[in-house]
Amino acid sequence: MNDISIRKSQLIVDKIWHEGGPALKEPRLRGAILTVIKNPFAGRYVEDIQPFMKPLEQLGVGMARELAEALGGPKAVQSYGKAAIVGLAGELEHGALWHAPGGYSMREVLGGTKAIVPSTKKVGPAGARIDVPLHHINAAYVRSHFDAIEVGIHDAPKPDEIVYILAMGTGPRVHDRAGGLKASEIKGEDGQR
Repeated sequence: MNDISIRKSQLIVDKIWHEGGPALKEPRLRGAILTVIKNPFAGRYVEDIQPFMKPLEQLGVGMARELAEALGGPKAVQSYGKAAIVGLAGELEHGALWHAPGGYSMREVLGGTKAIVPSTKKVGPAGARIDVPLHHINAAYVRSHFDAIEVGIHDAPKPDEIVYILAMGTGPRVHDRAGGLKASEIKGEDGQR
């Protein structure tokens, strides 16, 4: 149970200069890292699956470090999210195992962030895509950082695999102007405001 069998991983970095308005001098970065692993529970019901979260912690920390570095280092990251796509021989709960390891790994790498890490999960075939929600790392109510990145891998997950995903961004949406709490107004007391 402690061994994680990784088949492949993928690192994606979007560089966004504009969304139809004025172009930025430096692009905003939004990225994701996807790791495809063998699902140790595929094809059968297992009551106690929580012990598998422990080995996922190390996987998560490695993924978070690699993604943060690709975006300019932990200090550059302002938003985050996580997701999982479970192959058809698995169940949604196998994706839910990523909640704690995926979230805490980013908190560790980014230096003790306050906001909850938004997430999503699904069961799907190879090539399935998923929108990974993003929001500010220290305050969930900062509307300028509400975003998402769509990801997927053409040959994953196979029925007996899981794709675990972390996503991060280096700032707000390029042309944010929907109002609300600004990042500069964060109090940082409760992870919300």
